[in-house]
Amino acid sequence: MGGLFHRWRHPPRSYVICGIARSGTNLLSDGLRETGRAGRPNQFFFPAFEEYFRREHGLEPEVPFADYVQKVIRNTSTSNAVFGFKLMASYLEDFLARLRATGVFGDAETPDLDLLRNFFPRLRFLQITRRNKLRQAISQARALQTGLWKVQPGRQASGTAQFDRELITRCLADAQQAEKIWSAFFGRVALQPLQIEYEDLCENYEATIRAVLKFLRIRLPRGRRIVPITVRQADAISREWEERFLASSPGVSDRA
Repeated sequence: MGGLFHRWRHPPRSYVICGIARSGTNLLSDGLRETGRAGRPNQFFFPAFEEYFRREHGLEPEVPFADYVQKVIRNTSTSNAVFGFKLMASYLEDFLARLRATGVFGDAETPDLDLLRNFFPRLRFLQITRRNKLRQAISQARALQTGLWKVQPGRQASGTAQFDRELITRCLADAQQAEKIWSAFFGRVALQPLQIEYEDLCENYEATIRAVLKFLRIRLPRGRRIVPITVRQADAISREWEERFLASSPGVSDRA
């Protein structure tokens, strides 16, 4: 432990985007990445993606998790030494357990917030949510059916989207449970994250990204413009599904 501790390189500033499925994390993280001053946030610690990121950073599967974390920090921080990452409610507890198991910066008695900030000093928290929960559920249902989680040039759907009221209902329930996980976490660590709403990000993209940068104390070069590169999935199909769901589910609102 001592050797790793002494050669550990911390970014002066770090942040985490706390989200759930289809809450707008891609839109937010891509915007921050494109500034060139806010790290290159991604889901580095999602177990399903870790094999890909290990290969990308030249690390074998047997390399300890603590070394993997350090390599990701070193390789994806921007030149101003800012590191960012995304974290979903679905693997929050697994991530905390893996950090704790390294024994590098904490043990079973170390509070969660201390543990995180020992690995990621000056860590700040961003939480992105959606006001329209039904559209969020519809977006997730479509992504599950098509395999298209991020709409970008060159990306093709691997399946066909068909209206499925039961699937949308399950996605609504999943989102509610995921938001409860984040609420419980922030209550446990007595911390209030910067709240960002997906709808505000879509309607006032540059202003919202600039507000996030101000919270993170990151300055952009004078005259730098911020434009979205991620395409919103919502379209006529989404609107049709929303109308069909509401018509077939009396008592359910878009804020469910």
